[in-house]
Amino acid sequence: MSAEKPSQAAAGPGLGPDCSLSAEQLRRLLYGKEIRNLDLPERAVAASQERDFELQGFGFEAATEQLRQPHTIRVGLVQNKIVLPTDSPVSEQLARKYNLVVVSPILERDELHGDTLWNTAVVISNSGKVLGKTRKNHIPRIGDFNESTYYMEGNTGHTVFQTQFGRIAVNICYGRHHPLNWLMYSINGAEIIFNPCATVGELSEPLWPIEARNAAIVNNCFTCAINRVGTEYFKNEFTSGDGKKAHTDFGHFYGSSYVAAPDGSRTPGLSRTRDGLLIAEMDLNLCRQMSDKWGFKMTARLEMYEEELYRAVQYDFLPNIITEQ
Repeated sequence: MSAEKPSQAAAGPGLGPDCSLSAEQLRRLLYGKEIRNLDLPERAVAASQERDFELQGFGFEAATEQLRQPHTIRVGLVQNKIVLPTDSPVSEQLARKYNLVVVSPILERDELHGDTLWNTAVVISNSGKVLGKTRKNHIPRIGDFNESTYYMEGNTGHTVFQTQFGRIAVNICYGRHHPLNWLMYSINGAEIIFNPCATVGELSEPLWPIEARNAAIVNNCFTCAINRVGTEYFKNEFTSGDGKKAHTDFGHFYGSSYVAAPDGSRTPGLSRTRDGLLIAEMDLNLCRQMSDKWGFKMTARLEMYEEELYRAVQYDFLPNIITEQ
């Protein structure tokens, strides 16, 4: 640190004569390299207009390789208001009929362990069978989202599911704020990490465009950030011990679902207010290509962090801080 004057900026590609950012340069910083628009079927476009939901489609490219064929798949992110009872069943027949893998968040009641409640995501294979489930690792204790009064921390670790289309994981909601959570899914081999959320504008919207995109970059994988839309009102007023007046809603759930790639590129987000479907076509070969380019995992020094984190969780831990004598 010093009191030196800041160096002068110089003009460069995409910069104006006064070193201001051009629209092209700003778009590159916010969204990464340009991705292509998908040519969606006319019947899909017609259905979105008839049923009043937003439909977008984008494609991510990977370089051609000599020894591996492209591993191109499509994912669909659905953001919506709650329009059905929350105990309505998820049809496993849909997965088999349309050759889909379905990720469905649920409230799980564990009757074998004291009726414990878990925030859970169920993964249904394209065969129609339940492939497995994963539970939310990190439970928020912030304002209206003090879920520790009803949910317990998950105990399924960082499960990755091998599907016909690729290896996927589900980092549920608040887990996106924990970098090590993303990391462990990646270490276990996830190529796509889904992040289904229900979060409101006043609380988290400034963080939303950043976290999943950063996770895709540092973990060499695709990330899918999904948020619901709308405002949900409750019959009775409530408070959360945070000094705010009693109220009947959490605030506005701002949607803005998007997909980010390991090269830093990302799709535009869906609407802040409308139901929507975002289709993303991706070549999973891009995961290893970016890992080879940046070497994040190869240079991660996990053994060093293992030792220091082990010390950090001991009750008599002392931070390694050097002070002047």
